[in-house]
Amino acid sequence: MQVLVTGGAGFIGSHLSEKLLRRGDFVVVVDNFNDYYDPGIKEKNVIKAKDYSNYSLHKIDILDFDALKSVFDAFRFDAIIHLAARAGVRPSLKNPLLYQDVNIKGTMNLLELTRDYRIPKFIFASSSSVYGSNKKVPFSEHDNVDYPVSPYAATKKAAELLGFTYYHLYGFTFTAIRFFTVYGPRQRPDMAIHKFTALIDEGEAIPVFGDGQSKRDYTYIDDILDGVLKAVEKSEGYNIYNLGDSRTIGLLEMIHTIETHLGKKAKIKWLPFQPGDVPITYADISKARTELGYEPVVLFTEGVKKFMDWYKQF
Repeated sequence: MQVLVTGGAGFIGSHLSEKLLRRGDFVVVVDNFNDYYDPGIKEKNVIKAKDYSNYSLHKIDILDFDALKSVFDAFRFDAIIHLAARAGVRPSLKNPLLYQDVNIKGTMNLLELTRDYRIPKFIFASSSSVYGSNKKVPFSEHDNVDYPVSPYAATKKAAELLGFTYYHLYGFTFTAIRFFTVYGPRQRPDMAIHKFTALIDEGEAIPVFGDGQSKRDYTYIDDILDGVLKAVEKSEGYNIYNLGDSRTIGLLEMIHTIETHLGKKAKIKWLPFQPGDVPITYADISKARTELGYEPVVLFTEGVKKFMDWYKQF
């Protein structure tokens, strides 16, 4: 296959690209290497991929339609895996217009090109944040997601809706994958496990918002990659899938697990609840299990140890 991976120099995208390369696919990556975090981290992420002859990297912003079109002119894609996005719930409260531009207009650019060039499959990275403060757990793809509590979540829901419109009008497969708190080697430095590990390691206090009772469905990167590839291979028409571990870990348990594997004690700075945060994320993965054969296997303690092994070499 020839596959376009947007955001392919990021945490999930760089791992996914390598997995596609190892199985023999031709991988084209589009990433703008923006300054949301140190662009040098992304440069490190793509070092292994650059060794493959079936890899082509393009430093392009998905808001630049003409530059994107030149990539579509140069290759004949069998699938688009659209991971590029402005990420993060809390930053989206500070700069919602940027999130609207990148996550909605950028996705529209890709949908338009997918239509124009008749690409058969479009895989979209959505987020568990679309569920908002859902009281029913675990979260199911059938739940109402009309009440997002952050601009980030709203942009992800909007892109899912646009995907349905393009599927309905033009017939290509559109699959939205709702990721649940992905972690592992190369995790973004702003995400909790990486951020807390660095602060604890440096002897700095970690910020804990609210009462510390929040819970997250942490999903190890290898399990996520397995689910994405199964969606590429098996999904048809319009579908939404939760990809999570379908187990929850409390915030304080997460911190304790980091302490155990790092061998250092955390200092905690208690702070008020943050707007946009939700008390729990918890995936019902029965649809992905039944239709894709998705089955997460990495336990949280094992995954944190693998992350820690990478962090110590980072």
